[in-house]
Amino acid sequence: VQFVESGGGLVQPGGSLRLSCAASGFTFSMYDMSWYRQAPGKERELVARIFSVGGITNYADSVKGRFTISRDNAKNTVYLQMNDLKPEDTAVYYCNARGKRDYWGQGTQVTVSS
Repeated sequence: VQFVESGGGLVQPGGSLRLSCAASGFTFSMYDMSWYRQAPGKERELVARIFSVGGITNYADSVKGRFTISRDNAKNTVYLQMNDLKPEDTAVYYCNARGKRDYWGQGTQVTVSS
């Protein structure tokens, strides 16, 4: 199983970033895909999830209306579009696949600062 995460970086408050997570080694379409994040000194938290069936999504209250999760099963890729970023969004963002097993990406740093 392999994940290639990309799209993180440094952005000013109010800016946007789009994270991508390209997966291989398992049947992507059968797995629920999520983005988690972990800020320094804090526990890892769920940011957004998109289910394998129906494309149903759910979001943490802190990102509702600003972040959008999507998936492309033909490309085995999940995305997180992040708009109106705030300093409190600063964290390492992890891709997660949940199904028969639980798989994690290596993480990508997002820093929101002026």
